[in-house]
Amino acid sequence: MSPQRWLVIIAVIIVLAVGGWFILGHSSSPSPSASPTPSASMSMAPQPSSQSSPAATSAVTISNFAFSPANITVKAGTKVTWTNADTAGHTVTETDSTAGPKSSTLSKGQSYSFTFTTPGTYHYDCSIHPYMTGTVTVTQ
Repeated sequence: MSPQRWLVIIAVIIVLAVGGWFILGHSSSPSPSASPTPSASMSMAPQPSSQSSPAATSAVTISNFAFSPANITVKAGTKVTWTNADTAGHTVTETDSTAGPKSSTLSKGQSYSFTFTTPGTYHYDCSIHPYMTGTVTVTQ
């Protein structure tokens, strides 16, 4: 087979792969209260946050446009650290007017920490990508 024919075959495979990613990455619709899906120019499609039970941890990873775990439970006085593993910048910003976390934009590899001193439930999101949400439940 000629080199030109191989190039055409490879180009077709790439176009099909990218088209499949675009269709699969944009097939799920966000919840009614979430903002619209980001444009196709982003490197990753958004992943809805987990609605599972809160995890007992003080470390949250920001990856694939989601907080993981999305819901955590900690004792009062615990320092929670968020680390951005995405290439896109993200923030950790309280959303319910409480004295919760409020970071600047975190680049890949950067971390932000906040110490929760008062029991309660703290809701936060990424102010750049508000469909990224999380909750910290603080107990005695």
